[in-house]
Amino acid sequence: MKKKILIIGGSSDIGVELVNIFLKKNFYQLHLHYNTNSKVKKIYNKNCKFIKSDLFTGSEKSILKKFDANYDIIINLVGYINTKSFENFSIKTIDKSLKINSIIPLLIIRKSLKNMIKNKWGRILNSSSVGVKFGGGNKTFEYSLAKHLNEFIPSYLRKIAEKNVFYNVLKIGLTKTKIHKKTPNKNLIKRTKLLPVKKMAKPKDIANYIYFLTSSQNQFITGEVINITGGE
Repeated sequence: MKKKILIIGGSSDIGVELVNIFLKKNFYQLHLHYNTNSKVKKIYNKNCKFIKSDLFTGSEKSILKKFDANYDIIINLVGYINTKSFENFSIKTIDKSLKINSIIPLLIIRKSLKNMIKNKWGRILNSSSVGVKFGGGNKTFEYSLAKHLNEFIPSYLRKIAEKNVFYNVLKIGLTKTKIHKKTPNKNLIKRTKLLPVKKMAKPKDIANYIYFLTSSQNQFITGEVINITGGE
């Protein structure tokens, strides 16, 4: 029986690599969320369905209506960045970052929990950022705050592990993705030299870890914030 997977932020660099991994397994059906970047739609496959939504515009009900309630695997890779600094953020700007990166994805996850518990199988992976560890960069304060919220694991999501529904958070370190272009003058060479491993991760590296954590191979890891940061 095919597993139905939702990748929120499926058009991200890591998301696209993850899609390629899942498509090699013919027992997967993929629902791929994207907003303005339709790169993921270039991957034509009968097992793919595309969901366009900015996760901000419209009511909670209208946004959630676009997503099913019977996913077996949900992966949140959304990475909305508003480059407001701590000195310049406002309730209006930070509300958008929190809603897109954290709140709506959590509501989408909650929508499928009943089905996962009924089937006694489910895998959920939320994403955080190594920037959380350092309080965020000057231009990524709002993004890092939202990702910090993703590291909060509600007690309910820990409890349902007894139903074979696992929930983990992956704190992702410096990775060679396009998201860095949203923060001008970012010195990636200098930043890389600070890493113990002395190199950036590739999107495929991160995707491989996500695949393991959300597949049947993972039988014992749940309720964890897992660092994949090259030792940073």
